[in-house]
Amino acid sequence: GYQSLAGQLNELSSLPLAQPDEALHWPSVANASLAAITRMMFPHATAENKARIAQLERSLPLKYSRDFDPTRTTIERNRRSETYGRLMAMAVMTWARTDGGHEAWGPVRRDQANYVPPSNPSQWVPTPPGFATPLLPYWGSNRPFVLAQGNPSSVCPAPEPLAFSEDANSAFQRQVQEVHRISTQATQEQRQIALYWADDPLKTPTPAGHWLHIATDVLRSKQANLADAASALVQLNLAMSDAFVAAWHAKYQFQVLRPVTAVQLTIDSRWVPPLMHTPPFPEYPSGHSVQSAAAAQVLDKVFGANTEFTDNAHNDRGWGPRNFRNFQTAAQEAAMSRLYAGIHYRFGIEGGLVQGRCVGQKILALKLKP
Repeated sequence: GYQSLAGQLNELSSLPLAQPDEALHWPSVANASLAAITRMMFPHATAENKARIAQLERSLPLKYSRDFDPTRTTIERNRRSETYGRLMAMAVMTWARTDGGHEAWGPVRRDQANYVPPSNPSQWVPTPPGFATPLLPYWGSNRPFVLAQGNPSSVCPAPEPLAFSEDANSAFQRQVQEVHRISTQATQEQRQIALYWADDPLKTPTPAGHWLHIATDVLRSKQANLADAASALVQLNLAMSDAFVAAWHAKYQFQVLRPVTAVQLTIDSRWVPPLMHTPPFPEYPSGHSVQSAAAAQVLDKVFGANTEFTDNAHNDRGWGPRNFRNFQTAAQEAAMSRLYAGIHYRFGIEGGLVQGRCVGQKILALKLKP
């Protein structure tokens, strides 16, 4: 069996305990808990979306009828299980609301509007074409799950980035030249990789959603039971969340300027990445790299380092499927996609992979079994 993470995650001292003398139907617990926390995460959802959440909650027992076989449980047990699931959702959300992330669209959003980037010409500035304000500059201050609060990248630091230089023969400028050359002359395969892993918000399930799609497909292929699936997804989500907190802390610590700025300064004053706009936050480290490396570390441990899989995340867009030898290969491709897109240097990618692997290992150190 598995044990609670209460007492192992930052400021999570306790969670509702199941009574040992009252048997629970765990599929009902999971269904009710997920439905409840989804409603709490989207309190301002449209009536249509709220109805879809309710419909999904009702439909899962029908879809997975073997797990919800009425001959294996009772109405009283199901009701008790659903109540426990909702209590667990409330407890987790009460704790989650203290991590700083829920203020991201309130006071923190106002702080973001007032955030002033550094004035040093060698550091990050808003980028063309939109010159948008920096995105979530205080996200690195959120409470992580296992990393150090207030300074998450101290536990899993990204290596020191290359120092800015306008000298054409410097290590920094060689990487600027590489971004300009590769993104401008990208092969068809490289362009496809850049777009495949872009995972833009509002258009796709996002980078984290992409890896969750991969994990869910592998869990289905292995016919994992509920407990093992929950364990895998918990570790994966913890790793990706802490990866982004650590990455954002490092981004606004190092304030490395983006390739588009460096290229315009020293190579071509009118150049912009040909495939996509540069995201509005500092370059180092690459968030895709940190998050993908953390995800791959977890999935290596859960499924095995030599697990081959098919990624179907973008089949609906006509971009898949893509086959991978293992999770590390996929993480490397996701990371390199940002170089092909012209929005990250190689050192930002490699530094991100180092930081992400560390985050993944910290999550894997949690004690999930007694």
